[in-house]
Amino acid sequence: MSNNNSSNGSNGNNVNDGPGILLFRDDPSSGNPFINDEEMHDDDNVFEVSERAVLHIWSGFLDFALQGNILEIAFGLIIASSFTAIVNSFVSDILLPPLSVLLPLNKNLDEKFAVLKPGPNYERENGYNTLQFAQDDGAVVMAYGIFLNRVINFLGVGISLYALASTYQYFSHDPIIKHTVKCKYCRKRISEKSLRCVNCTSWLDGREERQSGL
Repeated sequence: MSNNNSSNGSNGNNVNDGPGILLFRDDPSSGNPFINDEEMHDDDNVFEVSERAVLHIWSGFLDFALQGNILEIAFGLIIASSFTAIVNSFVSDILLPPLSVLLPLNKNLDEKFAVLKPGPNYERENGYNTLQFAQDDGAVVMAYGIFLNRVINFLGVGISLYALASTYQYFSHDPIIKHTVKCKYCRKRISEKSLRCVNCTSWLDGREERQSGL
């Protein structure tokens, strides 16, 4: 066997002339793409083996990228991102401006701030008109309006998602919202419809009390 290998290596057609070269199977669907010396063809060259290796890697990437669950996750993330942008725009552009007029804010909520350390151009009578002007002047400000704006956005997104999940659950009867209670034995949260705790395996229908004579 060693004589055959040495004779094949001398003509230059066999790519396995030296140690450490990784060779690939010709079947892209094979679980193990590497082959040994006995499975090499005499007429194979470096370009043919490289082409088979690239095809094998490309086929594996397509199998990974086009799986059903990968596409479902991608579509779900895109829809969730668009839905979040819509809710944020509704809160910032529709809900907060009338609220700023009704309440004595005198400006939009995200423009409310407190000056902790004024800058060199600070005027005590008028102060800073905008948050951007105060920051450009080098003043140290506490922008609590932006924080409150983001809190309201978070609450708006959470309430909207809960309403959407409740509507979907009402029409499809798919239990997306799972109500939980604490197990009276281990105090861990379980489904309110559970007959037995998944954590401590205790029965919740009174069987434990009857067996212990309580």
